Amino acid sequence: MKQIISTTKAPGAIGPYNQATIYNGILYASGQIAIDPATGELVQGSLEEETHRVLKNVGAILEAAGCSFQDVLKATVFIKDMHQFARINAVYAEYFDPAWAPARETVEVANLPKFVNVEISVIAAVPQQ
Repeated sequence: MKQIISTTKAPGAIGPYNQATIYNGILYASGQIAIDPATGELVQGSLEEETHRVLKNVGAILEAAGCSFQDVLKATVFIKDMHQFARINAVYAEYFDPAWAPARETVEVANLPKFVNVEISVIAAVPQQ
């Protein structure tokens, strides 16, 4: 049976989707952008601040599901400008140690929701209770 994951520590869904779902022990998290869940506003600052907010939102969803960054099996990183990859990747490396980092793809796209610079979604294994 599919389980819906929702937390107020990450931005709420703004359409017909959920923050995450779990099925057969696997968490599928929707893409996160740099919305501060406390204010509902986009983080206005550096690319690094934006990327940190995105990953904090991902972390909040993981936590709500009983997971951590170490449980992530695959990450998808969408970026507006591939020239920004190194800066985004430096922040990403603060959350994912190379010893246990997930599989990943990084894709440059024409636009993202609210015209942000980065969006990240993850798939994670939910630890057995």
